[in-house]
Amino acid sequence: MSDREHVESLEPIPGLPERPPSGERVLWQGAPRLATVARRTFHVRKALVYFAVVIAWRFGHSLYQGQGVLAAMQSTTIFVALSAAAVGVLMLLAWLTTRATVYTITSERVVIRFGIAIQMAVNLPFGLIRSASLKTYSDGTGDIPLELAPGERVSYVVMWPNVRPWSFLGSAQPMLRGVDNASSVARLLARALSREHVAPMGSQIERDAQGAANYPVGGQTAS
Repeated sequence: MSDREHVESLEPIPGLPERPPSGERVLWQGAPRLATVARRTFHVRKALVYFAVVIAWRFGHSLYQGQGVLAAMQSTTIFVALSAAAVGVLMLLAWLTTRATVYTITSERVVIRFGIAIQMAVNLPFGLIRSASLKTYSDGTGDIPLELAPGERVSYVVMWPNVRPWSFLGSAQPMLRGVDNASSVARLLARALSREHVAPMGSQIERDAQGAANYPVGGQTAS
């Protein structure tokens, strides 16, 4: 069995562990943008600023202690190396997160597939979703948190970072984080939640999956 056949046997449609039942349509699929996850989830930009300040302070302190420029540069080498390693780890985690995450909106539910070490999928039928909101950013991406019906809960720890920040203080809210064209995706979801007939919206995942929008339907719903 080839690697592709092995992947398809586990996930016949990218982001869904099983094919949707007859009549259920995939309306949109997407994933977090890497730059957005790196900046807002793993705070790479803040880490870069912090390490730059530490390195500059170390360099200035060495000069103040009477060391020459070359000696001061050598004394900061270890700080530069450690800083680069730390930022590299954060970027790797951001990349793995975006690679592992797929958001799917069908005509009946929202599915969030996630997990770097262990792949998991949370299935949210529309009947469990009380409302959806939207927060957009200047780069065109946005977050779409989902408020669940009373009594319905998800684990903040297990689903992080696909949850609304600080929502563990109340009921954790699943969230589509850092998606491109978020305003259009939110409108599509709102119409789908209202049970309007919605035409499928093209996505990068569908294009990369060699026609994922044309997958045949059948079988049982994902769980």
